Amino acid sequence: MELENNVDLNNNLNEENLAQEQNNFLQSNIGKAVNSALDIGLRMVLPDFIEEGIVEIKDAFFQGGFKEGIDTAINSAINLGKSVIGIFTGDFDSISQARDAVKNGGIIDGISNVLDKVLDKTSSSGLISGNIANIISSGKDAILNSVSDRIENEFTEQIDGVEKLAKYESNWKEYFENKDFDGMEREYEKIQEKLEELMPLENTIKEARIIENLHSLIKNNNHDFNLTDEQRELANLLT
Repeated sequence: MELENNVDLNNNLNEENLAQEQNNFLQSNIGKAVNSALDIGLRMVLPDFIEEGIVEIKDAFFQGGFKEGIDTAINSAINLGKSVIGIFTGDFDSISQARDAVKNGGIIDGISNVLDKVLDKTSSSGLISGNIANIISSGKDAILNSVSDRIENEFTEQIDGVEKLAKYESNWKEYFENKDFDGMEREYEKIQEKLEELMPLENTIKEARIIENLHSLIKNNNHDFNLTDEQRELANLLT
């Protein structure tokens, strides 16, 4: 039937590109965490610097290839980490698995190497003074600890988000069984918002796509819950 075909198509499209989507998501979100941690770390090792001074140093870092180096370090950590935990092809099954891969892939060592290279490049080119470079280098452990904390917080938030998504989906199903469209609509909006925040996982994508298709079907049929046998068969996938 048309609805079922739509569900299958949506799932297949996501599965084909899921590993790359996950890598892109991790690179973006871990990159943001590293950027935020760099702010915190620089303020710790350079406590007397005003905001403009910190911004200038960060700008110098980015001119020195910091972002590109971090992107490479993250990708390397993901790929190496996958092989370490036994994922040679395909995607992550859970946020915890992704976190383990990133940790086992040596993300902190990779970022440490990037910092060393950027400090050397920016100081030798005059983007920052040698004195400042030495101070930052001496406080590198504090910066890396900040990076590690921010990355761990990111994964903790992701795990919490998956749990909340499961709760919203469970609530949606209950409202669905009770034929309460207003309740379904409230949970549907929460599901959509949470999906935007989460790393794509096969099980969450499939569940969400089924809910999306059923929700749209009922909404477009003037909130009619009298589904055909074929549509009810699809709805049974939710139990």
